[in-house]
Amino acid sequence: VIVKKGKEEIEGVTDKQQPRMLGPKRASHIKKLFDLSSEDDVRKFVIRRDVKGHSKAPKIQRLVTPVTRQRRRRRVAAIKARRVNAKEARSAYFTLVSKRRTTNQLRSKAKAARVKAAAEKKKN
Repeated sequence: VIVKKGKEEIEGVTDKQQPRMLGPKRASHIKKLFDLSSEDDVRKFVIRRDVKGHSKAPKIQRLVTPVTRQRRRRRVAAIKARRVNAKEARSAYFTLVSKRRTTNQLRSKAKAARVKAAAEKKKN
């Protein structure tokens, strides 16, 4: 167990740098490591390692692709369409309710007039 580094280097331990076995897996971490912009392709900068004649690389998480952008656009458009449809349905409902209210008021006034006329006729 190494507690602290002394004056001299320990051969095979502190005298040379060991390469990282695994690189970052998340797209934003890869961008940070290689100082990339959002336009750069992150897939070209993944740290690969050779295993038995072929190379392996991690699956990049949170990778923004054209498909994910398209899905997001579609989801946002669906939310907007729902909002518009709900607004139209609400206004249609309120117009229907107001129409029914006015017809009911007219009916009740007509009935009250008939009852009043019948009462006047009975009186006379």
